[in-house]
Order: sequence, then C-alpha cells, then structure tokens
Amino acid sequence: MRCHGCGHNDSKVIDSRPTHEGTQVRRRRECLACQTRFTTYEILEITPLLVIKKDGRREEFSRDKLLAGLRRASEKRPVPLDTLERVVDSIGTELANSMVREVPSQVIGEMVLERLLDIDKIAYVRYASVYKDFKDPRDFLLELEHLFNLQAKAAMAVKEEP
Repeated sequence: MRCHGCGHNDSKVIDSRPTHEGTQVRRRRECLACQTRFTTYEILEITPLLVIKKDGRREEFSRDKLLAGLRRASEKRPVPLDTLERVVDSIGTELANSMVREVPSQVIGEMVLERLLDIDKIAYVRYASVYKDFKDPRDFLLELEHLFNLQAKAAMAVKEEP
C-alpha cells in the first residue's frame, strides 16, 4: 500500500479488525520508509452472477427463486426442505466457484435435474416439465423414457461393479 506521506510502496500492518458486519476490514498501517501511520479499508467485492434467460434477458441469480421452483416441483412429495436448500446451496457454490459472471438458465436447469434425479423422480419430471417447457403430453413420455434409460444404465453399472 502506497504511503500518503512519502509515496513509498511498502508498509506493515499494525492492527486489523473487521467492520460493517464483517464486509470490510480496517487496517492500521505504518510506512516502512518514513514511519507515517495511516488507515486503509478492504471491502468485500461481490460480483453478482447473471442468469441468461431463454429470451436473452439477463437477471441476477436468485437463490430464493431457485428454491421456490424446487419447492413447487416437490410439493406433496416426501422431500425435506433442508434437502432442497442443500441442492440450492450446492448449485450456488458450484456456480460461484466456476468464476463465471453469466450463466445460461439451461445450465442451471441441468444442474437441478442432475440433483433431483437422486432425490425424487416425480419432482424431477415436474421440474423438467417447466424447465424444458413441455407443450404436449408426448413431451412427458419422452422425458419418462429418458428417465427410465438413465435408471437402466445406473442399474447396469451397479451390476458390473466387483
């Protein structure tokens, strides 16, 4: 950090403490060249994740919106709310760790379906019907066929394990 007194680029931290509910860090510094003391603040920079919708619009990722969709798909199913919250948390974490700033809604939809497949098949089909915008009962049949094929592959893989 550059000293405001002499312009030297090196300083040492004398004291450090969180401020503003942990979103900032206040650091008391001392210039190594002239011993001038000064205070700096580090602010957490949160870059919002934008979701690219099917129509090209961009909106900020909403954990609550994703959870609401999962709750609708799981309505009257034996899926605990904490399970759905863990799904949303894992998707949010995976997206944050990917370091992308924009993600197509289709990617999020596929991430949800991957997780729902192991949780509840009916919730999977319900979510798929909205996410994939089913227009016809045949769309349900095609998705069910896809689901049965995935289950058959999984069963075969289990049989092949030693």
